[in-house]
Amino acid sequence: MDKMLMSFSHLSQILGARLFTGGGQPRAEGFSSVCIDSRNAEAGALFVALRGESLDGHRFVEAAFKAGAAGALVDSAAMEDSSLGLAALAEKNGGILIAVENTLRAFQDAARAYIEQFPNLLRIGITGSSGKTTTKEIAVAIAKNEKQVVMNEGNLNSETGLPLSVFNVRSHHEVGIFEAAMNHPGEMADLARVLNPHIALITNIGSAHIGLLGSRDAIAAEKKKLFCEFTGENTAFIPAEDEYREFLAKDVRGRKVFYGASSLSGLRGFTDMGLEGTEIDWEGEKARFGLPGRFNLANAFAAVALAQELRLSAASIRKGLESVKPLFGRGEIFYGRTTLLRDCYNSNPESAGAAVEFCDSVEWKGRKVYVLGSMLELGDTSDASHAALGSQLASCKAEKVFLFGEEMRPGAEAMEQEAGVPFFYTTDRRELSRSLDEYLESGDLVLLKGSRGCALETLTEILTGEKK
Repeated sequence: MDKMLMSFSHLSQILGARLFTGGGQPRAEGFSSVCIDSRNAEAGALFVALRGESLDGHRFVEAAFKAGAAGALVDSAAMEDSSLGLAALAEKNGGILIAVENTLRAFQDAARAYIEQFPNLLRIGITGSSGKTTTKEIAVAIAKNEKQVVMNEGNLNSETGLPLSVFNVRSHHEVGIFEAAMNHPGEMADLARVLNPHIALITNIGSAHIGLLGSRDAIAAEKKKLFCEFTGENTAFIPAEDEYREFLAKDVRGRKVFYGASSLSGLRGFTDMGLEGTEIDWEGEKARFGLPGRFNLANAFAAVALAQELRLSAASIRKGLESVKPLFGRGEIFYGRTTLLRDCYNSNPESAGAAVEFCDSVEWKGRKVYVLGSMLELGDTSDASHAALGSQLASCKAEKVFLFGEEMRPGAEAMEQEAGVPFFYTTDRRELSRSLDEYLESGDLVLLKGSRGCALETLTEILTGEKK
């Protein structure tokens, strides 16, 4: 078993929980890893039994113990459920049970207590409607040249993902860079409570998740809660050009830094290189930043602002910027029958509009073909947002536009009314695939943009000609 992260007795004291040893000899006095999926349990793990809409983690406690878990965090109601027989399972497997009122809340409290064991760790939190993952990755790429850095992997940025990530902190880490995402009211405050960041950065305020929160004002208020644990000694990084700038800064208990191109003392200029990204002149030396588009450049400037706050060297900034590679579905470039810009991890009115603007601006000898899928989670604003995108597409520089998804119907109607760029609309993925395969020619530039739920990445092989 790896080094113990925390003893079960200490954890129970922190949580004010009841501790059940099963009467036998426990496997371990503490835990060396944490998991919320019994399939990820390993020797010495703490399994957190969470109740979801369709699955109850308490029904997987036995599987976790059999996989080697040393303990399980369970709720008191489950302890009283005879059909689960948790006490007997613990005794049979030499496991420990920690019973609490609410396992999610206790999990978050445990994560906060754990990270507070590392007072020398500089904790940085990043949120925003878009760009937070990319900003985190760029910031890490820069900081790791001089610091021992820990971060949340992939998209482990939610009410469960962030606590899981926090348990990856170790004594040698100097900086923790964590993104925080939310999809329901109150979640950001919970994430701020877990991380309690020394520095918190907001990338922007857009329309992502507007269907869940109702308005951009509500989104801004929720994102701002990343600052809610501030005591006066913390620092808030706020996008200088965002229309919510003043709202985000109001009543923040701490230092405020308005960041952007104008705030970066080492920035001498930059040159757009289209699909190849941007050449950034940093303190007189050129850095090739490989992620294309102004939106990615804004993410880079946010990361560089953090790097300057950490007083990292110009050499580290240049090296970090040049090392960044696109993440899945975020500005990836594929070459083949066509040149494909795949940006389909997520989509909202701001990011979809920016992607179209970017592709319009790219100098290209061949045709441009735009494939746009539905923008999900827009709620009551969905029809109007898709119609507005359709209006933009009606006058774009594509040879033809392909629209996909039920939510995209108002976009198709707008394009038909404005009778501009030719388009094709369908809700059938196979029909979309066939139509694209028939239409595309060698040398086309293709934009693939849509929300994750559209799974547009499945078209990649057709678009690039790797598979027929």
